[in-house]
Amino acid sequence: MPLLFATPRGDLTILGKLRQVNWGLILLIAVVSSIGFAMLYSAAGGRWDPWASRQMYRFGVGFVLLLVVAVVDLRVWYRFAYALYFVALVLLVAVEVAGRIGMGAQRWLDVGFLQLQPSELMKISLVLVLARWFHGLTLEDVGRPLSLVWPTVLVLAPAVLVAKQPDLGSALLLLLMSAIVYFVAGVRLWKFAAIAATAGAVIPLAWNHLRDYQKQRVLTFLNPENDPLGSGYHIIQSKIALGSGGMWGKGFMQGTQSHLQFLPEKQTDFIFTMLSEEWGFVGGLTLIGLYVLILLYGAAISLRARSQFGRLVAVGIVSSFYIYAFINIAMVMGMLPVVGEPLPLVSYGGTAMMTLLIGFGMLINVYVHRDLQIGRHGQTPEA
Repeated sequence: MPLLFATPRGDLTILGKLRQVNWGLILLIAVVSSIGFAMLYSAAGGRWDPWASRQMYRFGVGFVLLLVVAVVDLRVWYRFAYALYFVALVLLVAVEVAGRIGMGAQRWLDVGFLQLQPSELMKISLVLVLARWFHGLTLEDVGRPLSLVWPTVLVLAPAVLVAKQPDLGSALLLLLMSAIVYFVAGVRLWKFAAIAATAGAVIPLAWNHLRDYQKQRVLTFLNPENDPLGSGYHIIQSKIALGSGGMWGKGFMQGTQSHLQFLPEKQTDFIFTMLSEEWGFVGGLTLIGLYVLILLYGAAISLRARSQFGRLVAVGIVSSFYIYAFINIAMVMGMLPVVGEPLPLVSYGGTAMMTLLIGFGMLINVYVHRDLQIGRHGQTPEA
């Protein structure tokens, strides 16, 4: 049996791999996605079209991809990490040249049957390439500043391209996710402190290079009531909807702020607000609880992985998921500026849904191959 479907536990069949899949995690993913289907059905006024039916179709396709990714040998992903990264990077460059412009941003490539957002693909590719780099280093190597030059280039190249689209939310996510991988790989805290101090020093310079609408978002975050009918309208309406839901909510499809069109982008950016208005504090807390369970599953998988590559891949995937959720929920509560990041597995979005499920496929892959040890060049130590 070729390496593609080999398994460290001796069962070389695909069926044997599927028996080792963490079906508890898959159940959590399916439950959260089902909540998303229900909210998209509500957002459309009790209709499956145009959002819920398409999202369900994408989930079905993504679920198949999840299983395929989960059973491919972990060493294959190790060996092709750089290739996948550079493909994603080329796609980001292609966005600059021939990307489709929508809502003031140039983030998508039109490939006929799909509007592809390369920044989503980069989130997985970057995790793989950073995991591969740090897998080949000892803890002493990680402590040497020169060993961090190349991975930092790998992080900054896509972050700059994504920020130019402009998509500061995704660029920030790439940086935060990478920082978590750095930390788990053994990078000392004082280096993060030095980077944070440097970033703080250049904030005034960076402010001058922001676009006018980006500056307005920050100012609106600091004082949304300054322009309640203009730039502050969205976040004010979001807070009203959140508060009006109370403890138990107004009932499914009974949200007034969302269904009377006061709430903007209710199927994407502000879907957590609509959920909380209809299902109240209990509904919102339930979804957050499900997210926490997924996070704990990911942390447990990371701790059980015997290879550094698998451990860092799991950390990168689950941290990306967590940051997604945190940014969106904090944004609609007015705790962060509005940056346009979707709520994972719940918000409407094709590339985001597919990328998340492929990412979870990588996470489950690490679980299936948790006892596999990977050598410096991607082989088993015995090879």
